[in-house]
Amino acid sequence: MHEDNEIESSVRQGAPQRRGEDPRSGKGKVWLVSANMGYGHLRAILPLHEIAYREIITLGENDGSTPREKKLWKKILAVYARFSRAKGIPWIGKYLFKILNRFLYIPSFYPIRNLSQSTFQVHALESFIRRGLCTGVLRRVAEHPLPVVTSFYAPAIAADLRGLRPVYCIICDADLNRVWVSKDPWESRILYFAPCGKAAQRLQSYGVPHDRIHLTGFPLPEELLGGRDLSTLKTDLGQRLHYLDPNQRFWPLHNKNVEHILGEEHCIPWKHRALTLTFAVGGAEAQKEIGKKIAVSLRSKLESGEMVLNLVAGTAPAVREYFEEVRREVGGGPSRSINIVFGESFERYYALFNETLRTTDILWSKPSELSFYCGLGIPLIISPAIGSQEYFNQKWLLEIQAGIKQENPEYTDQWLFDLLENGRFAEAAWAGFLKARKLGTYKILDILREGRTHADDSPLLR
Repeated sequence: MHEDNEIESSVRQGAPQRRGEDPRSGKGKVWLVSANMGYGHLRAILPLHEIAYREIITLGENDGSTPREKKLWKKILAVYARFSRAKGIPWIGKYLFKILNRFLYIPSFYPIRNLSQSTFQVHALESFIRRGLCTGVLRRVAEHPLPVVTSFYAPAIAADLRGLRPVYCIICDADLNRVWVSKDPWESRILYFAPCGKAAQRLQSYGVPHDRIHLTGFPLPEELLGGRDLSTLKTDLGQRLHYLDPNQRFWPLHNKNVEHILGEEHCIPWKHRALTLTFAVGGAEAQKEIGKKIAVSLRSKLESGEMVLNLVAGTAPAVREYFEEVRREVGGGPSRSINIVFGESFERYYALFNETLRTTDILWSKPSELSFYCGLGIPLIISPAIGSQEYFNQKWLLEIQAGIKQENPEYTDQWLFDLLENGRFAEAAWAGFLKARKLGTYKILDILREGRTHADDSPLLR
């Protein structure tokens, strides 16, 4: 296996360009394609919106698909939603989940071995594509010959089978199923953007040549970064670390390092606010009950204004109604210490969620694509993983010490403050900032425009 920096600095040489606008020019545009399968694929594509040709294409929605294909995409989405909620079904839930999870199963990383042999999932996907899956999006991108950038494997495989060039695929998790790679990876020309070294190594084990893997990091929102100098991130993290270390367990050990990397001007406390916890429900609406248990446990601290709790409902009206009932039941004091984050569209929700994260001290969520938001210096409390890919996201978070597995939510008021007072959340915030990649958005744009990106060992330039 190749080292991270070697993969990151790889340059795509001699790749055929399609006629049309050059993605390496200042005016370069690309087809951006995503899927409404939870929020992960949408969250990975939206930071690149400035280079979208016309609009971001969402499979089964505005992709030009026929009524028959739209119906198929809706069925696929429904299966995904049932899978995500299967564990909550009484009696049979855990058994049903195990059966469904076999289709997304990711094998153990070790021993390192050749896993390029095709699988049932790969053959099934190719069969669906040859029978018409992704026909709509292929028809749309054929209107104008530009690069295709997608955060979902199906359109990448379909475009590659059609012979479209170039095709880029954004990996949304720390590890991935074999279905993300074509049946014959040595013949495929798909280029991959990997969020971390483990994902890049897994792609190689599936047979993808190292020169078609770019280790970029997950594309994070520019409004939370503040540009390539990370000015917004530095300011928000410099303040957050004070709220996460009430007993001065972290600062005496790390203050010189923090001030050197963030800049002293970003580390001076300048505004008082309450400690803020954000609990996020995924796109499939799973685990909303945890949010209620958190609110009930923290009732006294919310009523006193000592804490603020953000309950993230995403775009799901049913989850918003559930959280509104929680707010009515638990209250939140005169300062309205329970806030609900909801958007009618994903774009509106995405903007509100990013705004909420600026003053979030601790993020609590299942280990989805939000795992990579630890790079913003936000510690994660990890609720139970749903699916094989989330298990590996959790494993990655624990390895880099940026996440902490949840204890019983009914006793949040006890264990959360034990960890807080010991400086554990401050340590997790700093570890995530140092070890997770932050410049994924900019590195992907560099590759699309210039054909390459440069490796750097600085934690601020990764």
